[in-house]
Amino acid sequence: MKQTKTLKVDYLARVEGEGGMTVKMSGDKVTEVRLNIFEPPRFFEAFLKGRSYKEVPDITSRICGICPIAYQSSSIQAMEQILGIEVNEQVRTLRRLMYCGEWIESHALHMFMLHAPDFLGYQDAIELAKDHPDEVKLGLFLKKTGNDLVNLVGGREIHPINMRVGGFYKLPTKAELNSLLDNLKKARDGSIKAIEFLATLEMPSLERDYEFVALRHESEYPIDSGRIISNKGIDIDISQFESHFTESHVEHSTSLHSKVIERGNYHVGPLARFNLNFDRLPLSIQSLAKSVGLEPECKNPFKSILIRGIELLYSFEESIRIIEQYERPDEAYVVHEPKAGVGYGCTEAPRGICWHRYEITDDGSVATARIVPPTSQNQGTIEDDLRQFVSENINMPEDDLTWRCEQAIRNYDPCISCSCHYLKLKFEQV
Repeated sequence: MKQTKTLKVDYLARVEGEGGMTVKMSGDKVTEVRLNIFEPPRFFEAFLKGRSYKEVPDITSRICGICPIAYQSSSIQAMEQILGIEVNEQVRTLRRLMYCGEWIESHALHMFMLHAPDFLGYQDAIELAKDHPDEVKLGLFLKKTGNDLVNLVGGREIHPINMRVGGFYKLPTKAELNSLLDNLKKARDGSIKAIEFLATLEMPSLERDYEFVALRHESEYPIDSGRIISNKGIDIDISQFESHFTESHVEHSTSLHSKVIERGNYHVGPLARFNLNFDRLPLSIQSLAKSVGLEPECKNPFKSILIRGIELLYSFEESIRIIEQYERPDEAYVVHEPKAGVGYGCTEAPRGICWHRYEITDDGSVATARIVPPTSQNQGTIEDDLRQFVSENINMPEDDLTWRCEQAIRNYDPCISCSCHYLKLKFEQV
């Protein structure tokens, strides 16, 4: 009779939101893997219906306190497409600057507070700080620098309120932005130290043949715009997303699972961006990445913590570049009138592409809304990672294997609260 064993974590630690994990084994085979997402769904698409298009950016930003700018940016893109609004280049780069602040906040928080403890054998960042105080202090400084950037451009650190359809409510002055430069440059240098520290961590072995999906821009590392591409042949305008990707409900999750229609699960986030856009990084950052063992093709999800360090450095470099070249526009926003139409938006949240579609009526009311967040797109891939990792390490002591499985989930920095904002319900009268 084959021996059966179950790895179970009722509540995952160091992730945003509520979820658990179950892995069942029989003999040397993995028979079942579940990323259990049980956080109650929040029906954002439903209660956007009937609201003014002007309200959508502020409402959708409440989906997440970690990446509100992603939701604002994608929704604003969609509305501006419907209304035929083209913002000037300085407004666009100012939005990109604020988005860099979000990447900084999120990546620094994840790297130092949520994920580094896994690699060093600590239960949390408080324990980590006892033995590595300088690294934790560095992480807090890097995150605060991102907070300050979002606060200045966005109007406040959490759920910023300054961005609107057509532009901004208020534009920062050149002097205000320049006041951030000293700390940004210190943080840029600090992020190099962070990468060097992360490069010393022992990376568990796992190689998978992912379908990576990310935005691809003609000249920039993707943050706020681009086409959707994959390493297996996808190259589409963001408006074609629904022709290539589908969502379905699984019993053990209040979040929808997303798949490539032709093939199955796929991977979004830093690892995907890095693999698909390595050539869009500045040459100095490409060289640094290679020096710490990151080649243009990296398929080990545990190395995502190191890639987040590379993206953190890029975010500081890009922020400094934008501020130094900034010239305040004459107008904060484009004056416009509502009209009916369908629009699409897609940007790169810290965890991967955040795709939106909206239909609005003649008076600017939302008729339909659809939002596909990054973590719901990664759910199936996370389960695939667990299945392969456990299969390759099935003789590892149970406690150690459970620890590594939690670590494998945190490779994705899952934002569970983001992912479970929608659930299709069907009522049958009997």
